[in-house]
Amino acid sequence: MNWLTNFVLPKIRAAVAKRDVPENLWQKCADCGQMLFRRDLEAALFVCSNCGAHQRMTPEGRLGMIFDGGNYTTIELPAPAGDPLKFRDLKRYTDRLKEAQNRAGHPRDAALVAHGSIGSLPAVVACFDFDFMAGSMGQAVGEALLAAGRLAVLQEAALIVVPASGGARMQEGILSLMQMPRTVLAVEMVKEAGLPYIVLLTNPTTGGVSASFAMLGDVTLAEPGAVVGFAGARVIEETIREKLPEGFQRAEYLLEHGIVDMVVPRKEIAATLARIIRLLMSPAPSLAAATPDGRKTAF
Repeated sequence: MNWLTNFVLPKIRAAVAKRDVPENLWQKCADCGQMLFRRDLEAALFVCSNCGAHQRMTPEGRLGMIFDGGNYTTIELPAPAGDPLKFRDLKRYTDRLKEAQNRAGHPRDAALVAHGSIGSLPAVVACFDFDFMAGSMGQAVGEALLAAGRLAVLQEAALIVVPASGGARMQEGILSLMQMPRTVLAVEMVKEAGLPYIVLLTNPTTGGVSASFAMLGDVTLAEPGAVVGFAGARVIEETIREKLPEGFQRAEYLLEHGIVDMVVPRKEIAATLARIIRLLMSPAPSLAAATPDGRKTAF
């Protein structure tokens, strides 16, 4: 009996025991439901090989994709303000922030700001993290956009913003809505310095984010299939009591109606940004005209 218990039984258990499999080995496409091998999905920049749907990316993944050689430097942003309104629903706001930070593995809020070069030209990129409280815009995000604007002016660099957000953060109430004009000020700061401001709309870009800085780009790009709008389609249909057109609020629909300038597949984004920055930051050629006395005058 001891021989069976001590020798044979452990051998049997070891043979039939489940081997540890990483939880993130496979990822399901949110659009078509296809199971995708994580390593292949990362190599494809998180674009589904079955239906072409563009999955969400981390801010670090996006920055590595956009900057030359994947090289960039992040800047330190002001610490989040905490809980200015002592807000509580099912949980305290401070507890929600801690949970989001623990899940994300970093102490920052929903935006990351980095600088480097794109197409060998200086650029500052502010990128949103949708997994951090749905990329909602509170005071910390407003400060991040202002910091990005100041850095772009200081470095004489293009400012690129990549929003992915459900809108203003309700736990900060009116203080979150105040970030709408503050982010507009950050954009105007860049434009007054004569520097390019480019927006890359990703899925989703909604609410107070779409009603402020996200729609002010000198050039506005969007990823295929991205949902962009203020209110949700269901809310709009219930309000106007009409069925909305097919593809309403999708990037392709917005392109047809002049809201965005280009819909760019993810693998082409870096090259497209480099081309746009080069065009917008190149000095304009002078036009010369001859005067009646034969002298040339530059305009």
